[in-house]
Amino acid sequence: MSIRVTHTHGEDITVTAGNGTEILRYVYRPDPDPFESRKPYAHPVRTLAGRTVTGYRPSDHRWHKGVQMTASHLSGQNFWGGNSYVPGRGYLRLPERVGSMRHDGFAALDVQDGRFALTEHLTWVAHEGAEWAREERGLSVHSVDAVAGAWALDWSIRLTNIRDAPLVFGSPTTAGRELAGYTGLQWRGPRDFTGGTVLAPDTDAGAGDLMGHQSPWLAFTAEHDETDGHSTLVFAHAPENLDGSTAIHPSHWFVRAEPVPTVAFSWAFFEEFTLEPGESFAYRYRLVIADGAWDRDRVAAHLAGLPW
Repeated sequence: MSIRVTHTHGEDITVTAGNGTEILRYVYRPDPDPFESRKPYAHPVRTLAGRTVTGYRPSDHRWHKGVQMTASHLSGQNFWGGNSYVPGRGYLRLPERVGSMRHDGFAALDVQDGRFALTEHLTWVAHEGAEWAREERGLSVHSVDAVAGAWALDWSIRLTNIRDAPLVFGSPTTAGRELAGYTGLQWRGPRDFTGGTVLAPDTDAGAGDLMGHQSPWLAFTAEHDETDGHSTLVFAHAPENLDGSTAIHPSHWFVRAEPVPTVAFSWAFFEEFTLEPGESFAYRYRLVIADGAWDRDRVAAHLAGLPW
């Protein structure tokens, strides 16, 4: 299926499928509230049938915005947004800990053969203004398939420490809160995804048992309010993410179906890791956005047909 890309300079980039459905809006305009950790995000994200599969500023967590790159605990700063978890004191409103990710420009924007790819340069900035890291981010929309009722979004990060001190990546769990290892690339679902079905390969475990689990992919299926039908999101690692010889640190799933629907590719769930000055790390991820309630076999078959 063909796609159309529209760039509103200084605001956002939208991708519209050949059937007229806007399937992706990538917003890089800075948010007004610094407490929500200003950074680019993707919202709304929609299936080819037009069903919205991302949430934006929900009442329970105003800083949850569609799909966004985060770092909940980074050398004492919070690039997730909102309250910060402090050992022995719980969650506190500490705006002086909340950092931001500054959009510095697009190195490339390319559309051809039904595929859209961008390369973005960003700077991670601590609350007081010090520049801590440079990021090269890649997004790619591809495999827009009307027959399968699905399309794919690839999201990559290459992050370089530009401080003169190490960057230490952690999570609330590394700070002492059990099973709260959220950090890294995060998806927040809309309200009607609450209580949805979560699948992973080679196990019948549900969302509760998959928290902190490791697997090549995870799928989240839910039935929508207002419109009849289900949608499925598939979250998949590139092979090198799970390779201990190439990945800087093991990844685990942060996943909840209740009380809020969310998935994060957590890169520091149980243990911290350190990025030395001048050093870099990289991860690649894939999201498949599909109409219908896909089962485990259908997810596996579709991913097998999308080589990296």
